[in-house]
Amino acid sequence: MKTFCLCLLIACGYSLHAQIRLPRLVSDNMILQRNSPVRIWGWASPGEKIQATFHHKKYAALTGNDSTWSFTLPPMAAGGPYELDLRASNHVSVKNILFGDVWVCSGQSNMELSMQRLKDKYPEVISHAENPYIRQFSVASRAIWTHAANDYETGAWTSASPATVLSFSAVGYFFAKELYERYHVPIGLIRAAVGGSTAEAWLSKEALKQFPQYDPILRNYERTTYTDSLKARENTINTAWYTRLWQNDKGLHDTQPWYAENYNSENWRQISVPGFWADQTNDNDHGVRWYRKEIVVSKNMAEKDAQLWLGNIVDRDSVYINGHFIGTTGYQYPPRKYPVPAGILREGKNSIVVRVINYSGEGGFYKDKPYYLFSGADTVRLDGEWQFRVGAIQEPIAAIKPYYEPPAGLFQGMITPMLPYAIKGVIWYQGEANANNPTPYQEIFPALIQDWRRQWKNDFPFLYVQLANYMESKPFPTESNWARLREAQLKTLRVPKTGMAVIIDIGEWNDIHPLNKLDVGKRLSLLAQSLAYNEKGVETSGPLFQQLRINENKAVISFTHTSKGLHCKGAALQEFAVAGQDKKFYPAHAKINGNTITVWSEQVPQPVAVRYAWANNPAHANLYNGTGLPASPFRTDNW
Repeated sequence: MKTFCLCLLIACGYSLHAQIRLPRLVSDNMILQRNSPVRIWGWASPGEKIQATFHHKKYAALTGNDSTWSFTLPPMAAGGPYELDLRASNHVSVKNILFGDVWVCSGQSNMELSMQRLKDKYPEVISHAENPYIRQFSVASRAIWTHAANDYETGAWTSASPATVLSFSAVGYFFAKELYERYHVPIGLIRAAVGGSTAEAWLSKEALKQFPQYDPILRNYERTTYTDSLKARENTINTAWYTRLWQNDKGLHDTQPWYAENYNSENWRQISVPGFWADQTNDNDHGVRWYRKEIVVSKNMAEKDAQLWLGNIVDRDSVYINGHFIGTTGYQYPPRKYPVPAGILREGKNSIVVRVINYSGEGGFYKDKPYYLFSGADTVRLDGEWQFRVGAIQEPIAAIKPYYEPPAGLFQGMITPMLPYAIKGVIWYQGEANANNPTPYQEIFPALIQDWRRQWKNDFPFLYVQLANYMESKPFPTESNWARLREAQLKTLRVPKTGMAVIIDIGEWNDIHPLNKLDVGKRLSLLAQSLAYNEKGVETSGPLFQQLRINENKAVISFTHTSKGLHCKGAALQEFAVAGQDKKFYPAHAKINGNTITVWSEQVPQPVAVRYAWANNPAHANLYNGTGLPASPFRTDNW
């Protein structure tokens, strides 16, 4: 009897182990790449025979010693839905499969940024987002250095609808929407993007061999003891810093908390919002600062739900109205948009209190952002004078090594599980995390494109976004790491089947995450029309620098992508600079002559070099072509 039970347990264990398991990408609602052989793969016990049925045809696979099996579906035209039936010791069905075009959406936070962030900018787009032919698979952020992952821990294919589209990559969705409306082919998006990630984090270990400078870093991260120590250090630093902050914050431990409805704040100083406190006071320290403002609310507004918009705050905030906690945000980038339920406001005087925690850089409120309380047509402006008081002063929090910067981690954690999945191409938005050291990007970025094509064994189109305009603009020519990073992106066009969307005109000086993602998606779709769908006559780019020649005391610039001419948006071209042999640049005049531009300056009688839009934020750049696409920033020198 004991022998029988033991045999039964062994048999049950073997049966359980033998069961077919599919990767998360191969699941209900997936979109498979049309007109291409498609690999279907999974796991079972060694020697297990897999029987499959798809579209009235039979397929078979034998599980290898490594527990993997696979078979290949022949090229299929766009369409569906189909069902895939798999049988071994168990039975698995994958339903509602479509064939269309699959695009990987990768990079950092501007690709990761979801439609949720844009729901107030594009409400009509979201309300009409019902489209079962646009689907997304979202890959959770994960960095691995010890091995290459073969599957994801979470993830499912989701069709676009007004509710689900809020989780879609905004750039990816607008890109897919443009393509679907043009070609009426299902579009699958695989979002694998991580905020703050460097390009080298997305390189394979094989590709990193050509960059020996990263080898010591990689060796460290391959040791679990090292990454465990980093996590422990991060936890210790954060816990200690915030514990001390909470203990020392007078606003929380006064006889009455400073957010209390009836707290007497008559002795608080005045400060302007928006603005940073270091610019308005002698206070350059980090820690906690409290802001308080009294407003008057109408009876009509007090009886309704309202919205409180407080722009962007550096770094963290907690908000109270009439002593009631309204909401909190943990870092600087998300816009502060807090719902205020009916019953919190009252007719007449109301108090708004904001507790601001700043742990690095300047603390306070970003300028040129919305600051108001509103309900329907009733609006109370919140910019202007507030009361201000220091809650606690503290040293900046110690720097912590981010997990999404070191080489290879994101490739092994997020890209390798999708390598067997056939794709149409890649759209990429990244570069901000490399801007502090832009020179190596000229080699790293092309290497990444070549690496991914080699890993996929597919020379697919790789379409990317050049960095937007960002930070305060300068009235005179200056050096710029962001301009150098854009130049590295421009030079990457030398790699075959690449395309670059220029967005120097739709950034925001005070936000690294500009909200106009619709035009980003549209400009990427123009590149796709030419490079992926082989359309002729599509203007894919704004003017790109081609050649410089000197004509006496003037420089003459020629461009590509001028099929519909060069155009100036405004009275005169701006953001041009010219230099002589002394390498000193001066603002220059510029005039369009057909498909060339003549550039000159009275201060440079013998010009040798020209720069255009060479700045972090060339706010007045206004050179376009006839299709309305902006010119890429450029320089003719290599100084």
